[in-house]
Amino acid sequence: MTRNAALHGKSVISKAVSVLEAFSPAAPRLSLKQLAVSAGLPQSTAHRLASELVAWGGLERADGGGYQIGLRLREIGALATGANSVREIALPFMQDLFDAAHENVHLAVLDRTQAVYIGKVSDRGAVRMVSARSAGLPLHATGVGKVLLAYGSEELVAAALAHGLARYTEHTIVEPGDLRRALAKVRRDGVAFAHEEISLGSVAVAAPVLAGEGTAIAALEVVVRANRSDLRRLAPAVQATANSVSRILQQTRPQAAEISRGR
Repeated sequence: MTRNAALHGKSVISKAVSVLEAFSPAAPRLSLKQLAVSAGLPQSTAHRLASELVAWGGLERADGGGYQIGLRLREIGALATGANSVREIALPFMQDLFDAAHENVHLAVLDRTQAVYIGKVSDRGAVRMVSARSAGLPLHATGVGKVLLAYGSEELVAAALAHGLARYTEHTIVEPGDLRRALAKVRRDGVAFAHEEISLGSVAVAAPVLAGEGTAIAALEVVVRANRSDLRRLAPAVQATANSVSRILQQTRPQAAEISRGR
């Protein structure tokens, strides 16, 4: 069978799958030409499918050109056993924390240089903020983001700094030196605060969910109104909740560190 005949016999779905399968840990970013060659498709076909996948969110246009796996596909991957188990373990404890604080409780994981929520407990009376599960959140301006940065690699911190520290409010940390000092304090104290740094009127208190000593697979936070008088007293509760999730996670899924996103 000739190559053209083989291509003609492939369905649109199989062609799209071949485009996605071209990516791997060794090839996380591909030019259009590389994508076409790896997928075994004409460049025009690869371009059309890649454009459709970008529109859906399965692929993203990479900085400097080419394509990489998109957030939508990563979120679907988060439904696999590993990340799903973290969420399932955490949700009962998150509910307990919500019952105590009566404010939003979030569970987030790392997605390259952003944080993505994979679990949330709240109600209509909780403080309002941008927290859609599909939205990527800046690491430097959120409680969960600071935790993931503080417990991440130096390469992650460098990438976040290179990405730029955007200012969201007058309280946002935008100086690299200030951020590094804040991260050192998070690592030392085991808890992070984001005081009106992503949105005015809200404060996040966050702690790491550890898959092993010093390895944060996720971050757990409670987001409360900035005028609450018990902010400091919330920190032990958030830390205790995260520690409980970490302990059960390590006991039931010792391989959990392998599914940390962004690694």
